Amino acid sequence: MLFGFSGLVVLTGCSSTPQPKFQQELFETGASPYARNFNSSSNDACEAARRALLSQGYMTTSPRSDTVDGTKNFQPASDSHIVVEFHVVCTPGEEASDTSIVYVNAVQNGYAMKKSDTSASVGLSVLGSLSLPIRSNNDAMVKISSETIPSGKFYDRFFGLVDHYLQTVVKTTPVTIAPVSSRILPGSLDAPLAPIGTEPMPSTRAEVDTPQPASDAIVTP
Repeated sequence: MLFGFSGLVVLTGCSSTPQPKFQQELFETGASPYARNFNSSSNDACEAARRALLSQGYMTTSPRSDTVDGTKNFQPASDSHIVVEFHVVCTPGEEASDTSIVYVNAVQNGYAMKKSDTSASVGLSVLGSLSLPIRSNNDAMVKISSETIPSGKFYDRFFGLVDHYLQTVVKTTPVTIAPVSSRILPGSLDAPLAPIGTEPMPSTRAEVDTPQPASDAIVTP
């Protein structure tokens, strides 16, 4: 028997898997939402960032003068826990000497309550080989997620608070004191004492001619 086919259509399904987020990084050279320029030194910018985190309840550490790390705990539910980790780096600016760039990164770590059952058997010699199972439940917080908080108003609010503290907090850089010089006022009668080891300064007092005592005159008759 001969079977004839006028046409054969083969359908193939193409399944496209979305790329992971780390493969979607563009690494553009434009403005970054994780960085902000400030008209202050890098030390002052990091100090303002530290105060900004402290004012919002973050526990901060400063391993170096140009970095600030902070953590804060959240409890959205009884069986879940979230830890937000902040990492701030301050570098000198690119345009002027008194500018800085603040880079920030925040990571959200999620934890959930997990229950694990453990069992053990106990042999009873009186009953022969009979064993009784003993179970116990252990509750533990297990890390289930970790993701960098995406850019948006979250970082805008942080940078706005940093700018607030830069405008209100005293600068850490000491104020330069101008040198103080002194000079003799015109018409002064008392000249200042010259320092030890220097030439004495000329006196400004006008010298007054005093009459010399007359010598004994010889009187001849």
